[in-house]
Amino acid sequence: MLDIIADTLLDSLKLLPFLFLTFIIMELFEHKLGNKANERLKKANKVGPLFGSLLAVIPQCGISASATNFYITRVISLGTLISVYLSTSDEMLPILISEKVDISIILKFLAIKVVIGMICGFVIDFIYRNKKKEDIHEFCNDEHCDCEHGILKSSIKHTLNVIIYIIIFSFLLNIILHYYGESFLEKILMKNSPFGVFISSLIGLIPNCSSSIILTELYLKGLLSFGKVMAGLLVNAGVGLLILVKYNKDKKDTIKIIGILLIIGIISGLLLDIFNKKYFIFSHISSYLINISNN
Repeated sequence: MLDIIADTLLDSLKLLPFLFLTFIIMELFEHKLGNKANERLKKANKVGPLFGSLLAVIPQCGISASATNFYITRVISLGTLISVYLSTSDEMLPILISEKVDISIILKFLAIKVVIGMICGFVIDFIYRNKKKEDIHEFCNDEHCDCEHGILKSSIKHTLNVIIYIIIFSFLLNIILHYYGESFLEKILMKNSPFGVFISSLIGLIPNCSSSIILTELYLKGLLSFGKVMAGLLVNAGVGLLILVKYNKDKKDTIKIIGILLIIGIISGLLLDIFNKKYFIFSHISSYLINISNN
């Protein structure tokens, strides 16, 4: 047990300086661009899904929360809200950066989230284009991530929050791997089954940064395929879903939004896994044929 604790702390603390540096940069962007991004989101109108998906990919906590507030007061459309939720990166990006993941893979994650968010947002707006707008009223913003404090204080707070989740999750994961083995965890997550996409999507629905941390770490450890981790990360909308469930008076509308997110996440995850398998097979066949021709 002492070895497990030591390994967990050592592996997690190695990420600390990278996480802190990442959050410092993100806070600089947020303080410079946060208010402008929110204003553009409100004024987007017909091109809302375009702006929503592009703005939400900026790893700051305020976008999904603000988008939810704007949607509840009907400042933005349902399609714009969905595009923000699908594109929100939450803690995925700082973890990928701190783990020194290849930049091409990071860009692949972000590009897919933006494209899916944009396309689905426009489709949803087309379907619900006649939805009646409500008057804008005063709305409580207490559920925001309290990022208005100084850059250094916010960065330290974010870094500590994330590193605590990483330590807890890594500790539990190391215990499971030590006593039960990797195969046990693969069975629970249905790594080799398409039903694993559904499980990943359910994890992604947890309205907290812990879900994106869990999903990203599982992917980096090879326990989730790309399609499965994308299914969970697409569904994950940070604190946005928490605000929606708590303050949206139309509970049927809230259930509908969660259902839409789940359907998009599951379908996208399945399609991405199918595409990756076909690409993998094609690459191996191509390499085999090239080797034969060279010989």
